[in-house]
Order: sequence, then C-alpha cells, then structure tokens
Amino acid sequence: MRSDFLEQIATLDVVCLAGGVGGAKLAEGLAQVVPPERLTVIVNTGDDFQHLGLTVCPDLDTVLYTLGGVANPETGWGRVGESWKTIKETDRLGGAAWFKLGDLDLATHLVRSQLLAEGQTLTAVTRHLCIHFDIQVQLLPMSDQPAPTMIASEEELLPFQIWFVRERWQPAVREVCLPQDVRATPQVMHALEYADIVVLAPSNPFVSIDPILHAYPIREMIMDLPRAVVAVSPIIGGKAVKGPAAKMMAELGMSASSKSVARYYGELIDGFIYDQQDAGQCDNLACSTLISDTLMVDAKSRVRLATELLQFALSIAE
Repeated sequence: MRSDFLEQIATLDVVCLAGGVGGAKLAEGLAQVVPPERLTVIVNTGDDFQHLGLTVCPDLDTVLYTLGGVANPETGWGRVGESWKTIKETDRLGGAAWFKLGDLDLATHLVRSQLLAEGQTLTAVTRHLCIHFDIQVQLLPMSDQPAPTMIASEEELLPFQIWFVRERWQPAVREVCLPQDVRATPQVMHALEYADIVVLAPSNPFVSIDPILHAYPIREMIMDLPRAVVAVSPIIGGKAVKGPAAKMMAELGMSASSKSVARYYGELIDGFIYDQQDAGQCDNLACSTLISDTLMVDAKSRVRLATELLQFALSIAE
C-alpha cells in the first residue's frame, strides 16, 4: 500500500456496520488497514436471544472471534478448535440443543450473562470481552436494549433464531419485523458523529444491516454526517455468498441481484461496490460504483477489498 494512502487513512474515522460472516470478514480487513483508534465496528444485535438461560449474541460473537483471530476458518462463525461435550450432554438430558453451543463458545455466553446480571450494559460487556481477546478496534453493539428481529412467514411470526437456525431459514419470508423505540447507544452516536467514512458491509440487508439502521438515530446520522457512505453487495452472480439473502429477496418480490441491493439502500449510500461477475449490472445507478473481486476467501483478499473500498470512499469524499 502507498504510504500517502496510509497517511490519509490515519487521519480519518471509519465506521463499519456489520453482521454475520461477510461483515466480520470485511471488518477484519479494515482492521488491518485502518489504525485501531480510527475504526469502529457497529454490530447487529437483532439476532440476540436467550438460550439455555444465557444471553447469546451471534453476530457480535462472529465479529468478536474474527477480530480476535479465533474464528473457525471453515464455517466463519464459532471458535477454532471447538469441542461439543456440553451440548451433547444437554441433548441427552432433554435440553434445547437445536442451537449448537461449543464448549469454548459457551464460556463467552457464561461470562456475558454473568456481567449483564451484575448490571453492566452490553456495550461494557463487549468491551470486557474485547480486552480479553486482545481486540484494539472499538467494537460496539448497536443498542444496549433488547431489539429482537422477528420473521413473519405465511403461517406464523417466528423469532429470528428459530427461523434461521431451527427451521434452517426455510419458511418463506413475508415480512421482517423490527421492534419500535430502539435507541442507539451514546458510544454508537459518538462514533457516527465523527465518522468520515461509513461502510455497510456485505451483510444481509434485511436482517443484519436494517436492524442497525432502525435503531434511532443511526439512519438519520448516516444520511447527514459522513463524507462518504459505501455499501458492499452481499450478492454475487445472483446468489448470496452465505446465508438466506438471495432467497429472502425473491420472497420479498425483489430480483436477487446486486442492483436490487443498491436500490434498496437508495439515497443512503454514496457509493456501491459489487462483484466482477456482475459487471455492467449497476451501470445506471444514481451513486458511484466500483467493480471488484468481492469474494473474501482469505486474509489477503480481505485486506485487498478493504483497501479498494477505502480508496473508493476517498475518491467520493474529495
């Protein structure tokens, strides 16, 4: 990387909105380029839930483990070197074992639940965990309030993890229901107030990014304050790299394409990055566009995409 680019990035504050494996991968790439004191990652908590008496935060933990260098490289979520003795015994004893908690992962939920029960906020607990995973960037939950995402299918209203994990995201989605009166934390608002560049990671727009934007006043601040807002498409060649985004788009009456993602974000974004497999698809968008190789298969590709994204954002901001 050019020294002048690194010097310029070192003077800017970058905020990344993330959820899921794609968001965690891009956050890791950004963390290799942006000085830690200049990078904030705001994570979706709409998929948080209570399981076996514990507070489980799947998106937060995926980003936490990825930034901490302990994520399972095969799945992108969970811990590397995991074992499963506790959940197997839970199943044998007739407990709810449909959501697989590994033994190492379980320690995170135990500590989080203990600290929350002692009266600490989710933000403070996340900071505690970051210290113990030696994470230098600021990792923030979007809200300290519970903000459960619900999925309305044709037959019933399902809590997100029931739909996503237990039902393997098979019930067709009629509507994604987000709670009202959820507020961002003071730490989130402070980060956005001073943000020069805001990144919408290649996460599911409906169940990873929308819940963050829905927490007041995050969307309003992003509309008004940053010099550049850039989104990365989670769709490549009409398919989601991982997860149900493409299936959801079809069920919600949208074509499963990068162009649909860009149009969904609309005037919120100033720039849009999509994969070279879809070259020409987004030529007529109102915002600036960049074609790249957006598939992050290893650490090198994550850093490359993060660097291209920041250079693109700087060209928009000028």
